[in-house]
Amino acid sequence: MRRVLVLRPEPGAAATVELARACGLEAIAVPLFKVEPVAWETPDAATFDALLLTSANALRCGGPGLKALRGLPVHAVGEASAGAARSAGFDIASAGEAGVERLLGSIDPDLKLLHLCGEDRRSAEGMRQAITPVTVYRSRAIDAPDLAGAPGTVALVHSSRAGARLAALIGERGSIMVAAISAAAAAVVGGGWAAVETAERPSDDALLALAARLCNKPAPQ
Repeated sequence: MRRVLVLRPEPGAAATVELARACGLEAIAVPLFKVEPVAWETPDAATFDALLLTSANALRCGGPGLKALRGLPVHAVGEASAGAARSAGFDIASAGEAGVERLLGSIDPDLKLLHLCGEDRRSAEGMRQAITPVTVYRSRAIDAPDLAGAPGTVALVHSSRAGARLAALIGERGSIMVAAISAAAAAVVGGGWAAVETAERPSDDALLALAARLCNKPAPQ
């Protein structure tokens, strides 16, 4: 059976490794990025209807500025973000399971949303809601991550940025299978891998279900 290679930043990497092992998979963590807080000014909560959260990192890195926003309900992209928001004292208005587009398509189009987000983010252009992004964290690339153990693994790609960095770092790809959390993440890894497949939903549970299947898939001849 193949090992699972977890590439996401901490503390998410440790959480995914723990989930993988609970599923009976052998997993190792080699983060490609480190999450760091960014200095930010808290906007006037009264000018918004709700918070949009697309990553639990926003709560981990938000710091004291979050306190003034606790009166705003939260629309969270996934249960991890929703759980972090609950722990930080926020009320959850909705929690999606299939990405930010599906979440935004399911809520009031006239809402004014404050998006606490990372430095690297997708544009909100084309969304029906009025979305104001405020950067509260960044993901800094780790210099020379130790990928000596990557051959023969199933590499978990949690984002497009991680997929692009993995592709830049790995030369010999033929023995590595890639399990991507989304079609966008799968698209950037390029070719030459033993396999590239996409999870049914953009969640850790779905990604690990895919990884479990790939771990038992015979290597190409």
